[in-house]
Amino acid sequence: MARGDWRRFDESDVRVRPGKSTRPRSKRRPTHADAVPAMVTSVDRGRWRCAVESDPGRAVTAMRARELGRTPIVVGDRVHLVGDVSGKPDTLARIVRVEERSSVLRRTADDTDPYERVVVANAEQLLIVTALADPPPRTGFIDRCLVACYTGGLDPVLCLTKADLAHPDELLAEYADLAVPAVVTSHDGDLGELVDRLSGRVSALVGHSGVGKSTLVNRLVPEAGLATAEVSAVGKGRHTSVSAIALPLPGDDGGWVVDTPGVRSFGLAHVTADDIVGAFDGFAEAAEECPSGCGHLGPPADPDCALDDVEGTGARLASLRRLLASRAGLDP
Repeated sequence: MARGDWRRFDESDVRVRPGKSTRPRSKRRPTHADAVPAMVTSVDRGRWRCAVESDPGRAVTAMRARELGRTPIVVGDRVHLVGDVSGKPDTLARIVRVEERSSVLRRTADDTDPYERVVVANAEQLLIVTALADPPPRTGFIDRCLVACYTGGLDPVLCLTKADLAHPDELLAEYADLAVPAVVTSHDGDLGELVDRLSGRVSALVGHSGVGKSTLVNRLVPEAGLATAEVSAVGKGRHTSVSAIALPLPGDDGGWVVDTPGVRSFGLAHVTADDIVGAFDGFAEAAEECPSGCGHLGPPADPDCALDDVEGTGARLASLRRLLASRAGLDP
């Protein structure tokens, strides 16, 4: 080619070497329109046990699909499955979708732990199982569970066990102003009232080890086969449940109980004072008038708290502030 002849060429004369594939890359992903709805009933080392929505008696073992990445999936989550959903031994399905949660029960190991643990998803109510004696009731623990309910979207229910050892009136009076419903049970006593409250709903149970929670679950679901243990000498018992598990209630009305591991503490590092106040009608609006940084505890800590200006709520405000004090790790 003579000097200067290159000016006679343009871009149309240049041959572009094709890449390894000339097929355009698509961002579209499978819709999985035929995925089967199910509910997660247990989790164990990267495998999820799921109950198929149309046939709750069919238990399917599934893995998390690659496209979900590290999406957290816990007991109570409503998911969609593809693959082998027969539930036969040695079969494995895939979880390809997780529905938005209607409620979440969260806790941290303690009030300084930044790591938030989701215990149960989509439960409608939380039964706070508390023994009236052996071990004695701990109102601080109950208060913290109430905070978790109010901020997580669950209805709280006090479930008081061992009524044959102590009378429940004094403890019930502590929560009368918060209008928390309660069910009282005793050893071998009738569970009709409790069964009525659980029927047709997804209910989680939480409580200290040794309060009789697993024993109660065994009575509600006889085939559960959960281990029970005697209360230890220190009064906190042995941990008889090591992970959450959802169990179907017998009877035509259906429903599920989710037994959670016995806990020694219920951390609320993820909850703020405003989160708690926001769950109470009448106080949430008043809190907007509080000065910045107000903890809503009232004098002397918060002398200008606007909650004091809400009329006719003295007893209810005192109960609310007890919850706030419990969240802050203070004595009420």
